[in-house]
Amino acid sequence: MKQIPIALQMYTLRNEANSDFTGTLEKVAQLGYDGVELAGYGDLTVKELRRVLDDLGLKAASSHIALSELRSDAAKVIDDQRELGSSFVVCPYLESEERTEKGYFQLIDDLNEIGEKCASEGLSLCYHNHDFELITLSNGRTALETILNETNPDWVKAEFDIYWLTFAGERPDEWLERYRDRSPLVHLKDMTTDGERFFAELGTGGVDLETVLEFGNGGGIDWWIVEQDECRTSPLESVQRSLEYLKK
Repeated sequence: MKQIPIALQMYTLRNEANSDFTGTLEKVAQLGYDGVELAGYGDLTVKELRRVLDDLGLKAASSHIALSELRSDAAKVIDDQRELGSSFVVCPYLESEERTEKGYFQLIDDLNEIGEKCASEGLSLCYHNHDFELITLSNGRTALETILNETNPDWVKAEFDIYWLTFAGERPDEWLERYRDRSPLVHLKDMTTDGERFFAELGTGGVDLETVLEFGNGGGIDWWIVEQDECRTSPLESVQRSLEYLKK
């Protein structure tokens, strides 16, 4: 099977990073992660962050950038990613007030415009889903399907979050198959099997991880990205356990 590098979404360690951003990156490197998906740069400039990552042997797999920032200053976002050595920019979230039919079609227009700018500079723009994009629109398709079908596949890619797809009653492998070679980043997350369906360390819950991981062999995936939105134990212990599952 193709060896796909594994990154950690730094949002998982947001509390630790708020206290000591560089020290938290050091711990991520010590655990054996290949890279990080950034959700902010802590107290570092982009140049300083690139130097820290290089010193630690970590790659900037991608960066989650708020849609408002992508809309207002895409040029700076692109410059920052090039400085970091990252090939992927991710739109992570759509605010609740924009989750209307009009809002989704405005998002599509925005993603096409921003994605074209990114592509012209050698970067890929990805859209990261939650469960709310699985509602059905008046066209009979889900918002997520509409987003991906109405955006240019050369400009806009997917970052499928397998927890949220599963939470919404979908099969992540079906989405990966449907958008094969358009899903360079995949959020690997697990879910408890009780009624709460809480976030869980990889391999301890009920998400069909093995079927998803099979897409690593020819599915056009560049990075597996571990994220756990909330942890019931130490977040560092949680991300270590998830990495051990992937490497076993």
